[in-house]
Amino acid sequence: MAAVALRLGILLLLPPLPAVRRISGQSRSASATAQPSGPPAPSLRETPRRPAASPTAPGPGVGSSPAPESPPPETPAPPAASPAAAATAAARAGPGPAPVTDVATLCVCDLSVAQCDVNCCCDPDCSAADFSLFTTCSVHIVTGDSQLCTQEAAIYSINVAAHPPERIFKLVDQNNPSIFCIHATNYKQALSFIPPEMPTSQNFDSLLKQFEGVTFSAESDVLLNTELDAQNFSDTNETARYEYGVPIQTADAFLRLPAPLVSSQCSDANPAGFLVNQAVKCSRMINVGNCNTTQALSMLFYTNSSILAVPKSSQLVNVTVQTITVQSLSGTRTLLNSSDVLLLPKNLDNQVCINVVLGVSYSITYTDAGEITDAAVSFVLGTINTKMLPIQQSFEITFTQSTNTHGQLTVLQSSSNQDCLAVEGVRTPVLFGYNMISGCKLRITASTECQLLANIILNVLKGQNFPEYVASFGNSQAQDVLDWVPITHIQSSEQGLCQIPVSFEIEVKWTKYGSLMNPQAKIVNVSATVITTILAQTHFGSERTIQIASSVTFIDVSTPAEPGYKAPPTIDAKLPFDFFFPFV
Repeated sequence: MAAVALRLGILLLLPPLPAVRRISGQSRSASATAQPSGPPAPSLRETPRRPAASPTAPGPGVGSSPAPESPPPETPAPPAASPAAAATAAARAGPGPAPVTDVATLCVCDLSVAQCDVNCCCDPDCSAADFSLFTTCSVHIVTGDSQLCTQEAAIYSINVAAHPPERIFKLVDQNNPSIFCIHATNYKQALSFIPPEMPTSQNFDSLLKQFEGVTFSAESDVLLNTELDAQNFSDTNETARYEYGVPIQTADAFLRLPAPLVSSQCSDANPAGFLVNQAVKCSRMINVGNCNTTQALSMLFYTNSSILAVPKSSQLVNVTVQTITVQSLSGTRTLLNSSDVLLLPKNLDNQVCINVVLGVSYSITYTDAGEITDAAVSFVLGTINTKMLPIQQSFEITFTQSTNTHGQLTVLQSSSNQDCLAVEGVRTPVLFGYNMISGCKLRITASTECQLLANIILNVLKGQNFPEYVASFGNSQAQDVLDWVPITHIQSSEQGLCQIPVSFEIEVKWTKYGSLMNPQAKIVNVSATVITTILAQTHFGSERTIQIASSVTFIDVSTPAEPGYKAPPTIDAKLPFDFFFPFV
């Protein structure tokens, strides 16, 4: 909160003059005052300068004397007010803490580490020789909060009249003439950016307790209860759509995506933000004998709550299970034939636990109106024993915009792990004129069903709701039927019992359309070809990895341009019958 002091009377016409608190510069021209460019500086009222500090003392830059310490500036007294008004203002403002930000130490143009940035007059790495080569100051003035009634300002300039040129630095107090300026503030975090405390062996426990929640702050009065945060958020958010970074709400709280916070241990209270793609890994120490009682190891923990289509709505979107992959103790993964099963953790002889969730991948489909339309999840369930503790879990969430006539043509997006089961639903838009190629790898075993595998690969390649038409121009309207080109589907396959799609090729043909001086690109044909291969039963004897590819190719089919000329205009004039009288 901030108390606003209204300055009335003579201050509106004649704001009090600031006082120069400290002036430092080169040894020659400490009194030279080159007028800096940029925002108009206030009138200066110089105070007697103190003797310059030792040349070896640290300062704003090598070769310039540092700004000597001085007592706090005298704040101009506000106009006289009635005792009652003064008491009310004092009670409202309260004793505010002094700002800890020193504008003399702030330097927004200091971008290089241990190097002098050109024309950065506040860079502490610059020496007197560097200042003599500057032509101007890239940053002329550094101020505090412009809404405060009184604020410090560090002014930098170059005295080009000196030989060699040298930097001039002044620290002044500026007065805000606005009657709505902030006279006092009691919000500590708004006064400065406090550097974070570095963890040590002495303060690690206290920092862990302070920052182990979903939200944290340096102030002890900030609520760390995630359930209360979610409730407060739902009470204050009145928007009818999701926005970037807003936590995805569910029927009970919000969608949880476990992630490591301070340590590598998983925190189950991390909310998933809308349109914020995440891929994290964390470790979890569990008791194998009680694995069936740990919620974070069960599929139900990630599917038993429905997602709200938009914030604070009654429309629910169920989380459907897309694929389930089972991992053995040796690390071999097998894709299950059906995803409509519920496999819960089960303990075997207190030494081995099966159906433990090791990987979760969410795929959220949304519209351009900020509405979630579909939510799918893929699981990796593994078998663990006591020798594998702590276990490592991976969590991922991706967002895909629903495809419609107003959307974009998309293709499979490659990922670092190259796992086709993990990248399902992850798409990237096709940009006109840019040839693209992407792919992934799929590991199959003898127990993999051919038809199920073919459908999964085809969904990975084409994505959800593959469009049927593509716009001829970038601004084609939906009602203009002739401006939309149908996509021609081509199937290239061999004769065999088990045909697996291995490639999806999109070919876009376009031509130059319109004037020779300003031709426009027009799409005239789009074809999508699915290339399959025969996967013989003899190949299922052992584990095998196949490569899946997707590509987009743009082909210019324009005919050579030929200059042409319009036919000369004809004169269709009708003259009166006596126009040539008396000659005719």
